[in-house]
Amino acid sequence: MYIIIICLLFTVILLKIGLNIKIKDIKKIKQIGFNKELIEITNKLPDNEQICKNVLEILNNTDVNIQKEENSKTSLYMVMKNKIIIGNIKDSFARIQTIAHECIHSIQSKRILKFNFIFSNIYLIYFYITLILIVFKIPKTIEQNYILLIVQILISIIYLVIRSYIELDAMIKAPYVTKKYLNSTDLNAKEKSIINKNYEELNNIGIKSYIFILASKCTIRTMFYNLIIIVRTFI
Repeated sequence: MYIIIICLLFTVILLKIGLNIKIKDIKKIKQIGFNKELIEITNKLPDNEQICKNVLEILNNTDVNIQKEENSKTSLYMVMKNKIIIGNIKDSFARIQTIAHECIHSIQSKRILKFNFIFSNIYLIYFYITLILIVFKIPKTIEQNYILLIVQILISIIYLVIRSYIELDAMIKAPYVTKKYLNSTDLNAKEKSIINKNYEELNNIGIKSYIFILASKCTIRTMFYNLIIIVRTFI
């Protein structure tokens, strides 16, 4: 089982190298997102709820419920309720593209979105329940532990593929939808160009960073799972 941990660790390292992930890139995202001059431009646009309505009209999907959540920074589309929750992102330059991103989720395949929702919960429930079983040595043999580990790896891969597909689809389409929305506003050509240019830079960094973070979380969780199996085997 030690070899599995080494392989998983090596996978994370290769992903970091292959995707050219740098700490300064993460800092760059924050710098752009909270740049006061850029925020001043986007503050000329309507409030988040109105932007969301306008973007949904562009996407020909106006039957979605919109809810503002002032006590949270998180924005998301809830497929089971067909609702977009808009977090408190009024002081963020990225708010228009963030809203566009969630609006795009609302027009994605409901079947895939529901599968992702259900499977994500199964994935987490399986992880925590089987981890408890392993801690209390309920699997009696190393073979049984191996079976649990193999299943953990398999469902991690399924979760990673489905989640990546959904999020990357929205990330890639969001800039184009944002441009359509900006073209319908009263901002001048220079302001629109500045917004689009910086959103493009955010995407170039954000897409690869998201893939790395999501894959790393799955990999690290599996590494931890494997480590617990090793520890309980010798205790």
